[in-house]
This record gives sequence, structure tokens and C-alpha cells, in this order.
Amino acid sequence: MSYIWIFNILLVFFLCIFFAGIVIPQILLIAFRRRLFDKPDGRKIHQCVVPRLGGMAFKPVVFFSFALLLAVNVSMGHYELLRAIGSESLPLAYTFCAIIMLYLVGIADDLIGVRYRAKFFIQAICGVMLVGGGVLLSDFHGLFHLHALPSWVSVPLTVFVTVFVINAINLIDGIDGLASGLCSTAFLFYGLSFIYSQQYVYAMLSFATLGVLIPFYYYNVFGKAERGRKIFMGDTGSLTIGIMLCFLSIQVSHFPKGAFPHDVNPFVLAFAPLLVPCFDVVRVYLHRVRNGKNPFMPDKNHIHHKLLAIGMRQRTAMVSIVLVSMAITLLNIALSTFIGATVLLIMDIVLWVVANHLITKRIHSINNSTFGSDGS
Repeated sequence: MSYIWIFNILLVFFLCIFFAGIVIPQILLIAFRRRLFDKPDGRKIHQCVVPRLGGMAFKPVVFFSFALLLAVNVSMGHYELLRAIGSESLPLAYTFCAIIMLYLVGIADDLIGVRYRAKFFIQAICGVMLVGGGVLLSDFHGLFHLHALPSWVSVPLTVFVTVFVINAINLIDGIDGLASGLCSTAFLFYGLSFIYSQQYVYAMLSFATLGVLIPFYYYNVFGKAERGRKIFMGDTGSLTIGIMLCFLSIQVSHFPKGAFPHDVNPFVLAFAPLLVPCFDVVRVYLHRVRNGKNPFMPDKNHIHHKLLAIGMRQRTAMVSIVLVSMAITLLNIALSTFIGATVLLIMDIVLWVVANHLITKRIHSINNSTFGSDGS
């Protein structure tokens, strides 16, 4: 890797940290002046009013930093970045258009609310845009003994996965730092993967988005609501981060077999960082359907709610889930060198089901002992 790419990747990362650190406090100021808050209710964890417009800073900062760095490179006579962007212009153009669409929908939802059917429709259109850019889930790399997929399978599957991943990220955003922590680890894995495979434009996008999440994480986790320093990412943030993760994960899945040392499975590398939010949304969906509830209406049955119910503090639950996600990702990547993707997926599902069963038993035990104490 030449020094130009090292410089670009590091600079876009630090530029995004710097600009997000400037923009987010200004969003906080505007939100309090205009009284644009996420008010507490019976389903939400927070007790004070908190602005939920943090996601408004994400993609403008990433796009601005990227464009600024491109201009600086060209001005200095370095055309590597320009040529690399040109060679990936079709997927980048379609993906950026999809991000802008979700950005606008997210702002509307955070300010006035958008019906979930309308959001699903826009997300599906964004999936079609990814397909138009050639971003297709076209190879399972041995999962279910499948490899290259025909277009009549890969096109609708890509649209479905796009909607699924976006909503998985949106729904895991339930306690401070959880969505940003999980997404940050995913972007780190993807960024390192793209560096190794010498796809530096995608590495820059990964580290740029990671950079913008770091200041947000600080304000979201350590900011004091009573002092007006806490902020949520809102749907603007979760929707745009979700489609960026979907885009990058599918691009990672395009790596050929043998692209990484010890024959790490590209499909496992692509989706292992997303297992926790994806497994959680499937479990919650099935739980709601089984109990005769609308599967698209919010409740308090996500994994973070269950950890809070057994007595964990909010920050402890967040750190625990992020660390578990990192461990699952590393374990899946390591095991994929000698275990098939199908067996790995079955192992992941069993582990997830057993862990949730044990947590549920613990919740019931706590509730029964509390009821018994009240009745004694």
C-alpha cells in the first residue's frame, strides 16, 4: 500500500472525527432552541428530553470530508483517488443516491414521523438502486451449499437483505451507544478487509463512517441530558448507517475465495459483524407474531431490554453486547477457515437461542422472586 493511500485513509478518518465534533454540538444547540426532542414514554429508557437529530451530521460530514480530500489530492497532482473513484463510479453513484433518499426520509421521520409502510417502500427502492449499481448478493460462498446465484434469485434477495439490514440497525438502537458501538466494530472490520484487498475507496468510506461515529458515541454515551449534551442518532442516523453497512457488506461478499489468508470465507467476513442486530430482529419479529402482536410495532423485547430486565445497568448491557458481537465476529472468521458456512450459521443460531433462553429464565426467576416477596 503506497503512502498516498495511507495518508488518505487516515486523513478522512480524522477529518470526519474533527468535523463531526464541530457539527454535533451545533445540532444540539439548534435542537434545544427549536425544542426538537425525543420525549420519554413508557417504552423508552431515557427519563429526560433528548434531541434525536445526531444522525443529521453523519453523511454530510462523510461526503464533505471525502470531497475535500479528493479536491486536495487533485490539487496536489495525485490522481490515484480520482481514478479509483472513477473505476467504482456506478456502485458509488447509486449508493450515494440511496443514502440521500434515506437521509431525507430519516429527517422527516425524526421531525414529524413517517409511517412504517412508507419507510419500507423507500428502503426497497434503495435496494433496487444498489442492484442498479451492480451491488448484488450474488455468491453465498458455500452457505447452504450454494455458490453463484442466478440473477432472478440475487436481485430480489439483495432488495430483501437491504431492507432487513437497515431495519435491524434501526431496531437495535435502543440504549445509549449500542447501535453506534455495533456499527463501529463492523466498519472497523470492513475497513481492514478492504485495505487488505487493496480496495482503498471502500476502505476510506468505512473509516470515514467510523470516524463520524466516534464523536457521536461520546455525546450519546457520556453526554449529560440534564446539561443538554446528550443526543440520539434518530432514524436519520440509523437508516443511513444501515444502508452503508449493507452496501459495504455486499461488497465484501464479492471477494473471491482465497482472497484472505487461510481461506477465510468472504461471506462469513461480510455478515458476521451484523449477526447480533440481525438475529435480534428475527427473534423479536417471531416473538411478536407468536403472541399475536403487530410485528412492526415497537415493544421492550430486544436483547438490550432483556439484559436491563435481569438487572444490568444500561452501559454494562451496551458494552456486553458490543463485546459479544466482536467475539462472535472474530470466532466466525477464525472458524470459517476450516468449518463450512452452513455449520457456522447453525452454531451461531444455537448459541443465540440458548443465550436468550437462559436470559429469559433469569428474568422469570427474578419476577417470581419479586412477586413472592411482595406476597409474603
